[in-house]
Amino acid sequence: MARESESGLPIEPVYGPADLTGWDPAARLGEPGTYPYTRGVYPTMYTGRPWTMRQYAGFGTAAESNARYRQLIAHGTTGLSVAFDLPTQMGHDSDAPLAHGEVGKVGVAIDSVEDMRVLFDGIPLDQVSTSMTINAPAALLLLLYQLVAEEQGVPADRLTGTIQNDVLKEYIARGTYIFPPGPSLRLTADIFKYCSAEIPKWNTISISGYHMAEAGASPAQEIAFTLADGIEYVRTAVAAGMDVDDFAPRLSFFFVARTTLLEEVAKFRAARRIWARVMKEDFGARDPKSWMLRFHTQTAGVQLTAQQPQVNLVRVAVQALGAVLGGTQSLHTNSFDEAIALPTEKSARLALRTQQVLAYETDVPATVDPFAGSYAVERLTDDVEAAALDLMRKVEDLGGAEAAIERGFQKAEIERNAYRIAQETDSGERVVVGVNRFRLDEEEPYEPLRVDPAIEARQTERLAALRAGRDRSAVESALAALKKAAQGEENVLYPMKEALRERATVGEVCGALREVWGSYVPSEAF
Repeated sequence: MARESESGLPIEPVYGPADLTGWDPAARLGEPGTYPYTRGVYPTMYTGRPWTMRQYAGFGTAAESNARYRQLIAHGTTGLSVAFDLPTQMGHDSDAPLAHGEVGKVGVAIDSVEDMRVLFDGIPLDQVSTSMTINAPAALLLLLYQLVAEEQGVPADRLTGTIQNDVLKEYIARGTYIFPPGPSLRLTADIFKYCSAEIPKWNTISISGYHMAEAGASPAQEIAFTLADGIEYVRTAVAAGMDVDDFAPRLSFFFVARTTLLEEVAKFRAARRIWARVMKEDFGARDPKSWMLRFHTQTAGVQLTAQQPQVNLVRVAVQALGAVLGGTQSLHTNSFDEAIALPTEKSARLALRTQQVLAYETDVPATVDPFAGSYAVERLTDDVEAAALDLMRKVEDLGGAEAAIERGFQKAEIERNAYRIAQETDSGERVVVGVNRFRLDEEEPYEPLRVDPAIEARQTERLAALRAGRDRSAVESALAALKKAAQGEENVLYPMKEALRERATVGEVCGALREVWGSYVPSEAF
């Protein structure tokens, strides 16, 4: 009897030639590093060097996060990945009433260029690649990073990294939006243009399915809604007058890796094939780099359990293996204790060691796309692709990703799938080791990392000192120039950078834009 995959597709007990009748390897696979990139975006993949090993970190104050980054670099991390606290993600300063109780909790608090300077103190920005998980205020954090690089004497064309900058998925899955979708897309296009001219090696967006998966999306939903968002961003940039090949090579994606290894490998392969076809055939991109779906992967936080947390070490290893077999370009492995609290230094190091074992002790990196030609994986790849394309057509029928978001379509589809997963878990049909099977009568004690509650007071003091020591009239003039640009068609990043240089805060800059663009109020569900 066939089992069902996470996407509700059948997984047969045995696969054979009959499951790939009429299947053309030349058309469906090609060679590694060539269209349609099913087998990977680079010809050699990991045979020359491993994927970038990122560790997502950031908590409390900028000084505390800086110390953690230095530890990660010393342990062999090859790329930094910054987590910001909720007020920063929502464009509020640490002393704002809405920020109370959340400062420094789920990431680092960044209120101004002074905090960003502390965050990267002693870290040469021309020698590290930095990914910043920030969306609605992504332009601000990128400009703060550039300002700190300028202070280090690092030219913008030497900076490498990524801003997530995927605000569409915020309306679908996370909720840390600020402005309505229309102005948010305009800001995204301005970022594309700015980076093309000023920071050419920067990845301007990481179009994210990860958070949709964490909210309950199936693998097919994850790639369908992510790629639909990608199409919306490309359309927006083209409508703003950009040539597709001027920005598409800097687009990147962000996916989850679950424990269901075979379907995850199939998902990554299907996503590459769909995106290559969309960019080449629908948008007429000519540069092969525009056809490539390059992506970062993070292991599935939603699958981590607070019960028997050490079992998460096994889960993360399996998830990471799926990401590598699926051809990821960079990878973050979650720490085993993240279902309880922010990771400790020891657990973060173990998560990194998991990647290093895969890279240096296994033979997985020795050959490109080892599952190519597998009856099971090729059939699963085709099935996931077909399911994703069906969902993408439904989004298009509603007028595209932005229009579908306004109707609540993607959110409703994900919520239905999340409810199915919850029912299966509650009934025991879906086994979760340590939760509904193989439980312990008494859990072992575990002491999680605690964030100092005094952080909020210290950040408030820093903000008061910043406001007292800056040129108030210069800040007000810079914010006025920003609002004028937002009212017209000028690229807002140039006046935004000047405001931040004058030590305007994140909250003040976002507040100025709120005055012009308004705030988003979600509609009823689809």
